[in-house]
Amino acid sequence: MNLNQVTIPSLNVEKATQFYKTLGLKLIVDALPRYVRLECPDGEATLSIHKVNELPKGNGISIYFEDENLDALVSNLKQKEITFMSNPEDKTYLWREAHLEDPDGNHIILFYAGKNRKNPPWRLT
Repeated sequence: MNLNQVTIPSLNVEKATQFYKTLGLKLIVDALPRYVRLECPDGEATLSIHKVNELPKGNGISIYFEDENLDALVSNLKQKEITFMSNPEDKTYLWREAHLEDPDGNHIILFYAGKNRKNPPWRLT
């Protein structure tokens, strides 16, 4: 089994689409204003966005995008006027992360973990 797609809700699919295109995803299905699907620049994963009249309550969704050149990516996105909640920072769990939100308030984590993503020193055997 392989996770290949995540679908998120949006009040404004067009605005959300532009945000994710700015992050570097490629639009591959366009059924605006109700639905789109975008492809990640690396790997096979896709992200869908669908129109809702109301966003879910509570903590919502967190989406992680990994990039080997995290600091350069964040710098590039800042030049494109993407606002970050936190700059790249080394975490105790051996990941480097930067945090931001999409236009609907979904939590986005840009990170680099390398081998520690699936094989941290404390991984179960």
